Amino acid sequence: MAIARSDRRPVPSAVEPLALKLLVAGGFGVGKTTLVGTVSEIRPLRTEESLSELGRPVDDVNGVEAKRTTTVAMDFGRITLREDLVLYLFGTPGQDRFWFLWDELAHGALGAVVLADTRRLADCFAAVDYFERRGIPFTVAVNCFEGARLHDPEAVRDALDIDSAVPVVLCDARERDSVKSVLITVVEHAAKVAELRRAPAVT
Repeated sequence: MAIARSDRRPVPSAVEPLALKLLVAGGFGVGKTTLVGTVSEIRPLRTEESLSELGRPVDDVNGVEAKRTTTVAMDFGRITLREDLVLYLFGTPGQDRFWFLWDELAHGALGAVVLADTRRLADCFAAVDYFERRGIPFTVAVNCFEGARLHDPEAVRDALDIDSAVPVVLCDARERDSVKSVLITVVEHAAKVAELRRAPAVT
């Protein structure tokens, strides 16, 4: 009995997708690696190493005592938001001693997510300052850890002393839909910032 075979192959899209680069930054142990891995449609590239006794004096694990590994270069993932829009995600290392990598990772970035943990809010100050100084649009995403007290986004904004135009949202880095919503917010915010920068100055 003959078996019918189909010679049809997927038809490539006529639209070349727009590829955008986003950074995921924040303090040590805030959930950057988790966030990238949650939404990436490819197996994420991770550069994690085990925490060592030598690193204990410089790696503050208060609040994240169960953490056993740390990112030493970057996390990398990819997500297709629409047929015509692909995001490449670069997670930055959180410790001070790896900040020399940030300039390379930030080159060509459309925008950034600053992931925050309200139990250790001061840990994201450096990332906020970095993007403000370089004019890179960013969104603050408060990672709602299990058992942590939920805070109003405006209270977080006040605590971080950031501009009212910067989006502050709640998220769960373990939930794909939650992370996608954060990424959409970043892209939309970056588009607004770019539009304002292109607008002619009023004299």
